[in-house]
Amino acid sequence: MIIKGLIIDINGTVTEINTNEGHSEIYRILSNLFLYQGISLSEQEVRDLYYRLLKSQRVAGGEPYPEFDAPSIFREMIDLHATEFTRNLPAEKLEQLPLFLAETFRAASLFRLKRYRGVKDTIKELHQQYQLAALSDGQTAWAVPELRAVGLLDYFSPVIVSGDHGFRKPDQRLFAMTMEAMQLQPEEVLFVGNDMYRDVFGAQQCGLKTVFFKSNQGQQKYEDTEPDYIIYTFPELLNAVRFFTDQPERSA
Repeated sequence: MIIKGLIIDINGTVTEINTNEGHSEIYRILSNLFLYQGISLSEQEVRDLYYRLLKSQRVAGGEPYPEFDAPSIFREMIDLHATEFTRNLPAEKLEQLPLFLAETFRAASLFRLKRYRGVKDTIKELHQQYQLAALSDGQTAWAVPELRAVGLLDYFSPVIVSGDHGFRKPDQRLFAMTMEAMQLQPEEVLFVGNDMYRDVFGAQQCGLKTVFFKSNQGQQKYEDTEPDYIIYTFPELLNAVRFFTDQPERSA
């Protein structure tokens, strides 16, 4: 097998992350922020409206694996409850406000973000020889700053995030568009992830060889799905790459 690139999941694979979207403090903070934009919504009203719009957005997309777009949810919240004060805010501020609220939502819900042991040294070594792409479920407004915060953003190109497309893994289109951006074929790519369903099952449906990182996050089993290689610490990924590289080419 001639490996030219790796597609690597982010949360639970390169970063250990802990968020709690149900924490009441999130909605208290957002309620207060809305107040300064001329919008009066209680903590409970913010929570209820957020989840109602999120559900509506997912249903409207009609996708089998629907994803939401957080900034557009907050844009709709503003549109629904804007006052004259809100509409008279500077145009540039109004334009940036949905993104700012989405970032605030994530910041308030984030309790832990760090690299797994050995991730940066392993990524740096792989980057010298292989093209590395990141594929993540979530929001670009969150994934890109978080990758930068843990010092990994510059090693990945492209960075594909499900929230930009309306569907999430294991949808085959996400894997396909990542490979297309890399200009590589399935037989030239390894996929590395920590979720047996969204990552391993999804990647295998596209003909990708898979490395399962058995981290402390993600679904550990899914029906008859078996990864091609299992690692228990991230630096073992180097051994996985050597394993596939050393495999003899199959004759036609």
